[in-house]
Amino acid sequence: MFGTHFYHQKVRTCVAIFGKLFNNLYVVRTNNQVKVPLSYAPKDKYLERIRENPDLYTDTQVAIKLPRMSFEITSFAYDNQRQLTKVSNFNTVGSATTSRQKFYSPVPYTINFQLNIYAKNQDDALQIVEQILPTFNPQYTLTIKPFSTEYPDFKEDIPIIIQGLSFADDFEGGLEQRRTIIYTLDFEMKVSFYGAINTSDIIRQAKTTIFDMAGGAGGDSDVALERIDTVPNPLTVFGTPDSDFGFTNTITLLSDSS
Repeated sequence: MFGTHFYHQKVRTCVAIFGKLFNNLYVVRTNNQVKVPLSYAPKDKYLERIRENPDLYTDTQVAIKLPRMSFEITSFAYDNQRQLTKVSNFNTVGSATTSRQKFYSPVPYTINFQLNIYAKNQDDALQIVEQILPTFNPQYTLTIKPFSTEYPDFKEDIPIIIQGLSFADDFEGGLEQRRTIIYTLDFEMKVSFYGAINTSDIIRQAKTTIFDMAGGAGGDSDVALERIDTVPNPLTVFGTPDSDFGFTNTITLLSDSS
């Protein structure tokens, strides 16, 4: 089952495209427009960094400026509603026209993402939220190429579905505590994981021998009557589903003295 190494970087691609969706958001204030920074980081660790107080003796630890956003993967779950027949496969002819590449049906999974918005005031936070919500109704679909090298024309749609939004405000803390407003948005990404790509030789010649069953002496042996050699025409055809080609059959009569 194992032994053939493969790595399609699917999770890495999913993280990149999810982050790219929210990497160009702005907050507009009276005199300026501020781009909202985005990073991949766990929520708890990010909150701890936000609440750090500047040290009076060194400037190496400074509280993070708000607003900003972070996101992370929270879980993986198998999606049996999108399961395909296990024996289904996709194949194409390799560049050398002498081999065929094939991979089997992908395994469907749901990747859950969490996007967190941090702000010092409600207006900044709501500006960000209202730029995001209209995009998902309730889903937004992206198209990627899962095999950019092996299958450059193969494309896959990846739906991203918003699941809900929650809100938290720690304004009830002490005066020395920094206020942080947090909006949390939960998303589902429908992803398919592909296995290894297998390579096999293409059959370019078929040989068929026709026998007369029990036609030999005494009826205890078979007699070879003729051989049919079948090759594609032209011989250099790629053999893709839309290829225009035929076959050439060469019939050779045989004599069997046995």
